[in-house]
Amino acid sequence: MTTAKIEFAVEMTCRKCVDSVRNTLIGVNGIKNIDISLEKGSVIVETNLPYSIIQEKIEQTGRKVVLKGYGDSSSAVAMLGGNSGYTVDNKIMGVIRFAETPDGCLIDGTVDGLAPGKHGMHIHECGDISQGCDSVGEHFNPNNTLHGGPEDDAFRRHVGDLGNIMVNDSGRATFRIIDKLVKIPDVIGRSLIITEKPDDLGRGADPESKIHGNSGNKLACGIIARSSGLFQNTKKICACDGLTLWDERDKALKAKHDFSGASNNSKL
Repeated sequence: MTTAKIEFAVEMTCRKCVDSVRNTLIGVNGIKNIDISLEKGSVIVETNLPYSIIQEKIEQTGRKVVLKGYGDSSSAVAMLGGNSGYTVDNKIMGVIRFAETPDGCLIDGTVDGLAPGKHGMHIHECGDISQGCDSVGEHFNPNNTLHGGPEDDAFRRHVGDLGNIMVNDSGRATFRIIDKLVKIPDVIGRSLIITEKPDDLGRGADPESKIHGNSGNKLACGIIARSSGLFQNTKKICACDGLTLWDERDKALKAKHDFSGASNNSKL
């Protein structure tokens, strides 16, 4: 299975911290190599596991963790939100990362707030979410083909056809796939979408199947943006507001908590 190197900044102050992180990761099935630097405050893991699983493992040691770089070459990221008029409380949030590998484009993500079961995932042609998920255009389809599934060849699917993700009973989808057609330079500036229903992968009997897989309303979307690969993100203090890496992390977590709280209160 394809592995990728992931660089995390980890708040470590002593050799005991290093040992704690290393002991947590050693023996985890799916981790190939671990490189920890106390001086740089970094943990680099080569793995075939989703990035979120590795991050959660490190956080179990009680230390703050921020993902800094993903993959050895070009990479991208989409931050998803429930920007659709079809969502009642806009509680859907997720992060999906893209990295070029010799085997194809690695797509590694975690999405929370969805109904359990399968949901379609597609790249759309426009990076315009000015009207939420309604302004992203059609599926990214440079070859002008019919809709299909990720296992189909270039003449039987849209490049943006990524198939389905599976959501567990707690509303979380964690996935890691390799796609043969997606190229990061071609999709930066476009949008990633999660849909209400499963994608039938173009196998349905009606005409809509060959257009969008009968996957229903667009529930969450985000623009695909360039992101840092390994050793490309050296930032420790933000030039915009003077916040440290850890201040930014805590600010983001607070915003996520407030966002979820507001969504839950909207039901009352």
